[in-house]
Amino acid sequence: MRLAFLLALLLPACAGAFEHKAWDALLRKHVVLLEGGKASRLDYAGVAAEREALRAYLSGVSAVKEAQFNAWPKPEQMAFLINAYNAYTAEKILTRYPDIRSIWDFGKVFGNPFRDEFFSLLGARMSLDGIEHGLLRKRYGEPRVHYALNCASVGCPMLREEAYSAARLESQLEEQALRFLSDRSRNRYRDGRLEVSKIFDWYKEDFEPREQYFERYAKALGVPADARPRLAFLDYDWSLNDSRSSSRR
Repeated sequence: MRLAFLLALLLPACAGAFEHKAWDALLRKHVVLLEGGKASRLDYAGVAAEREALRAYLSGVSAVKEAQFNAWPKPEQMAFLINAYNAYTAEKILTRYPDIRSIWDFGKVFGNPFRDEFFSLLGARMSLDGIEHGLLRKRYGEPRVHYALNCASVGCPMLREEAYSAARLESQLEEQALRFLSDRSRNRYRDGRLEVSKIFDWYKEDFEPREQYFERYAKALGVPADARPRLAFLDYDWSLNDSRSSSRR
């Protein structure tokens, strides 16, 4: 009964711009900021205690029709897809939590968590890869979505402590870029080398020309103005971004 009530609150928003208040409330309550706001962890145990609210939000997400989505402006579409990706990733983790150490515990061939079509979106069965590669990367050509999508892993750009919104999407994406690139555990200049996340290797084409891209963010990366560093890629930490092993700072 309560789930139906929560869903009823969400569905009216489907007539126009989608309402992300329920997801925003969960993030504000359960995301733990680290390293001065450059990284974060998620209190999965806390989200699990409010899983009914998460499921109601996701039911509303799945109820959005493709025609309605297509009528939205570009920022509204992107915010919707980013929030859907992050919320469905959290829900996926909760299906095994607390007996999970990495998202890859679901399997890399059978049960692959990124290719598994475990939810419906825009009237079709969908996977996390479907959102990231089939929709966000394919349609919008915005490399900063890589800083907004969170794959439930320590090596991934941080899960933001609020939902994404159309009105603030530009500033949110730029702040995420600056946060991630200034996090020295994942991107740093050292001994004449620019050591960056594997994201810049896996999705090389999204950041080309990479030299110019990194020059744009040289200050955040800590690269001296006259440096021409060699590029190297750091190992990716796939351990679960659970706050149980973290402390608030």
